[in-house]
Amino acid sequence: MPDLISDAAGVRLEIADELATVTLNRPQRRNAMTPLMWQRLAEVGAGLPDVVRVVVVKGEDPSFCAGIDLRMFTPDGVPGEGRGPDASDPGFEDVVAGYQAGFRWLRNPQFVSIAAVQGHAIGAGFQLALSCDLRVLASNAKLCMKEPALGLVPDLTGTKPLVEIVGLPRAIELCLTAREVSAGEAEQFGLAERVVPPDELTAAVDQLVKELLAIPAAAARATKQLLIQAPEHTLDQQAWAERTAQKWLLTNHHEKP
Repeated sequence: MPDLISDAAGVRLEIADELATVTLNRPQRRNAMTPLMWQRLAEVGAGLPDVVRVVVVKGEDPSFCAGIDLRMFTPDGVPGEGRGPDASDPGFEDVVAGYQAGFRWLRNPQFVSIAAVQGHAIGAGFQLALSCDLRVLASNAKLCMKEPALGLVPDLTGTKPLVEIVGLPRAIELCLTAREVSAGEAEQFGLAERVVPPDELTAAVDQLVKELLAIPAAAARATKQLLIQAPEHTLDQQAWAERTAQKWLLTNHHEKP
């Protein structure tokens, strides 16, 4: 039986052996995100057991995530949480860094993270999907970097992966028009590894998880680390990293061919 942890923050965590499933659980708000949710996501990342090799991030029906809960910017704020931080506060950047921590952990080489996207992934939701290593989209998915249209910048770590995946000109076009991208277009741009009918999303993600877990754990983690650092390395640096990783793997693990 999976270990189930649920709280009022709108984030549900289930751990079953090597798989952790993180579900945004505010369907009445289309899983719109709040500061408390970002704090909870950061806590999930910090507390994952070492045995976890795959993390699936999804949203309770009907959407993956409709972005931030815009009540953050109203005088009364989000019920139970209040208003978002004031940019004039001395600690504003530190507060936002805390929000970003809820997204950054998904790049950890200890596991592979998968965004299972249905319906809308808007703004913060799009950035959460971009924080994951892989994205499986239902054919009804719609992606949008909405922040510039709201007078904001995307500040939840989404700009770097967006540019890396689609290139600078396309990233500028997507952000500064704030247009919706269909699942088919997302696949064309490299923003989706797989696109499936909505009723096949769960099965497609389950199959991908099965394929990922079939790879020996140490080899998977070492390979992901190599791939993460490759863009910043010269060929000589990466060649050194490869042979060093190979020696470590063959010396410390009995997962040889």
